[in-house]
Amino acid sequence: MFMRFFTELREAKVPVTLKEYLILMEAMDKQVIDRTVDDFYYLSRSALVKDEKNLDKFDKVFGHVFKGMENLSDDVIADIPAEWLKRLADKFLTDEEKAQIEAMGGFEKLMEALAEQARRRKEGQDGEDGEGQRGGRPDGSNPFGANGYHPEGIRVGQEKGRHGRAIKVWDKREYKNLDDQVELGTRNIKVALRRLRKWVRDGSVEELDMDKTIKGTAEKGYLDINMRPERRNKISVLLFLDVGGSMDSHIKICEELFSAARSEFKNMEFFYFHNCLYEGVWKDNRRRHTEKLNTYDILHKYPHDYKVIFVGDATMSPYEITYPGGSVEHWNEEAGAVWMDRVSQIYDSVVWLNPTAERHWDYTPSIGLMKQLVGDRMYPLTIDGLEKAMKELSR
Repeated sequence: MFMRFFTELREAKVPVTLKEYLILMEAMDKQVIDRTVDDFYYLSRSALVKDEKNLDKFDKVFGHVFKGMENLSDDVIADIPAEWLKRLADKFLTDEEKAQIEAMGGFEKLMEALAEQARRRKEGQDGEDGEGQRGGRPDGSNPFGANGYHPEGIRVGQEKGRHGRAIKVWDKREYKNLDDQVELGTRNIKVALRRLRKWVRDGSVEELDMDKTIKGTAEKGYLDINMRPERRNKISVLLFLDVGGSMDSHIKICEELFSAARSEFKNMEFFYFHNCLYEGVWKDNRRRHTEKLNTYDILHKYPHDYKVIFVGDATMSPYEITYPGGSVEHWNEEAGAVWMDRVSQIYDSVVWLNPTAERHWDYTPSIGLMKQLVGDRMYPLTIDGLEKAMKELSR
């Protein structure tokens, strides 16, 4: 069973190595966990999954492998220790439900009925609904299966039970939407943005320094509590957001990115532009024509160690990038390419995040032009693209 688990993880493109598998087997052999499904799930996930993006794949395989036990032979089912299931029962059931089990003949009786149910399935005595003769109950109820009823119902697979009394749903997936190419969500974006970090201890004293406290107590002979500032992410970010026009169809993704970035980067400044960067940007779209900020002043206000992130689909006429007067909103004396070059000259770390699917980039000339202007550091606005962009900014 465990070998099948390992091979199916490999087939699902979860990069599990033989060494990691042997570590898991060693942990099981040394009984570092109780024999519960919960403990094995978390132990195996910790040992075999190295990247958050593979958590959903892992959950799918875990559910598939152990859901298959419902249809295995008696010999394999017998491999599930009765004591294991009994401890699960003691942990999750109420006193009233335990009393109901005793009234039915106790836990041993339940296990005997489970073995009988497995035998009947194997011999093909199930009814059309897959639940046999309802366990011989006059009321037609069956204590087993996802749709069965029993205070200690053993549930393997299916999304939900009819009565909500199952001890454990083996194929529960807790980490959906963490794959590389899925649509973004605020939580997923935060996970990707956390790749860009520079930890320093800053601010007021508010965290216990355990090492110094232990050392001071040992030296002085009495409790010597030492505090220290909390570690904070000191990365500084300039965020330029394209708004209006073709970007209207990407509002939701950009809002999620903006929300996550404000949460993750405490030292972040943001500005809006349209299509391409020119001599003016703004911070309030309602006053974009009356309260513009001089781009030149901004580029010389924030130091060169800032990380610069542009967000836009770069979809426009090539003239808007390459010629003076190319802007569709005003007369720009200098081409947008000149301003993009100035940004690259001042800041070492510049990336462009494009919400347009990467497979469409080659069909839009302006995207190719902008990609060249940012030194080929344009990335799709996906989890994988964000991770690559944060890695680039961390250099």
